[in-house]
Amino acid sequence: MTWTLTRLRADDAFPPIEYALPAEAPYPGLLAIGGELTADSLCRAYARGIFPWFEPGEPPLWWSPDPRMVLQPASLRVTRSLRQSVRRMMSDTRCALRMDADFPGTMRDCAAPRDGTRGTWIGPSILRAYGALHARGLAHSVELWSEGQRIAGLYLVSMGGMVFGESMFTRVADGSKVVLLALCGFCLANGLGPIDCQQETAHLASMGATPQPRARFETQLQEALERPAPAAWQYDWAQLQRDCAHWL
Repeated sequence: MTWTLTRLRADDAFPPIEYALPAEAPYPGLLAIGGELTADSLCRAYARGIFPWFEPGEPPLWWSPDPRMVLQPASLRVTRSLRQSVRRMMSDTRCALRMDADFPGTMRDCAAPRDGTRGTWIGPSILRAYGALHARGLAHSVELWSEGQRIAGLYLVSMGGMVFGESMFTRVADGSKVVLLALCGFCLANGLGPIDCQQETAHLASMGATPQPRARFETQLQEALERPAPAAWQYDWAQLQRDCAHWL
């Protein structure tokens, strides 16, 4: 069996998401190849439920998988060990929770090779394009700091009431889970969500994310895009304590 993959030129419109390669194809969910990776193209893509994912040196690859991994903020699974980690960090005066303190630095930390890996998909073109989104107020970071050093963080795209999780990192136990908890608390306080987690992984499933049919995800996406964006992206331990009291 053969499949047709759309090749994009600069400023081409994205094809219908139903054109994405099916589950039985070699690269299920792949929708198109090529085009430009800019803040404008990212805005068009995310509004359609499409995201880029490719290795440095490759042309942009655009994806719309079915099913789609989605986390409802209220459905975050908070274990006893995570509660203990949050309480320990909150009581440590050297530890701080921040948003957008250093978005470019958080992206670079997410791009650093992990144990057992040699490279990263967060290359220079990704850093530039999402940095431009951040300058427009459409991309944000949640950061955990200790003694002047960032020890965990994640970055995301937010349009209207929709949140698209991109990548996270940690240098301490439970660090990435703590920043995800903070993001969920912020979402609950500001009427945001769901959080698009894109691809299904065991880690995301353990945190409460579930796979949903793409058609259902698209309905949720369009509804969320109609809701207003937060007036400000600011967060600290006191706000987390207030918004996440039911978990902590």
